[in-house]
Amino acid sequence: MTTTTAQHYHIFGQGISQSLSPTIHNAAFAHYGLPHRYDIKECNSLQDVKSIIDDLAFGGSSVTMPHKLSAGEFCTQVADSATRLGAINTLIARCIDTGDGTSKREIHGDNTDWSGLYSLIKEHAAGEAKQVGLVIGAGGAARAGVYAMAQAGIERIYVGNRTLAKAEQIARDFEDLCPVIPVKFPSALPEAPDVIIGTVPGDAMPQESFKGLFGNERGLCIEMAYKPRVTNLLAVAKENPRWITADGVEVLLRQGFEQFRLWTGLDAPEAVMRNAVEAATGSKAGVTSSL
Repeated sequence: MTTTTAQHYHIFGQGISQSLSPTIHNAAFAHYGLPHRYDIKECNSLQDVKSIIDDLAFGGSSVTMPHKLSAGEFCTQVADSATRLGAINTLIARCIDTGDGTSKREIHGDNTDWSGLYSLIKEHAAGEAKQVGLVIGAGGAARAGVYAMAQAGIERIYVGNRTLAKAEQIARDFEDLCPVIPVKFPSALPEAPDVIIGTVPGDAMPQESFKGLFGNERGLCIEMAYKPRVTNLLAVAKENPRWITADGVEVLLRQGFEQFRLWTGLDAPEAVMRNAVEAATGSKAGVTSSL
């Protein structure tokens, strides 16, 4: 049951002063007439905000880099997916009935990065047989990408990274879910991918690095970075008219929808949250095709 007591929600991380998350979640709270507020808390360590987490008014938070790997120490419980990914991007405060007429407060850790990616893959790449995936990068976001692809039924997943050893580690960690093949990137792949997820900074590689990836007539390209809005990867993807593209703001929104549900138990007012982003940025998020 959703409480009407005002709760405080935050985003914890570094370099987050321009985060769109307050815009997204405060619009959703307002839509339902909830008294909650979401704000930005820059911190060098989650220990710096421990008093906020311990406060009874704490409803939950988004957790971004570099704190996703250390958030587990503040959690009473951690979702299986977050344990598997080794990263937590969402904290949820819950009151648990102890069965003796009292309740205790617990902090639950979850990861919605993968679920946002999963929803995109299921919507726009479903029904195709024997699909091949490519995840570019080998950090925490890449792990979410591999996990989302595996959960969506992608048959083979390539992990491309400049440092091959990091891609090899991801391949070992997820080999029980489906074949995961590490490759040095940029380089030619053994086969053309149907689904591509970019997890490196938007300008980390030149457009030439991505030119050979779109050998299939159609496919889905998802970008997790949202600065610049059209990254070098997306710019190349958009040159291929039957490829569907999803930008980093769309990914941010998708994982935000799931965070809102976890915090409130309510369906996310997706149109309201999208409109809030459009008003703040002057452009729409979404999934697009060049057709």
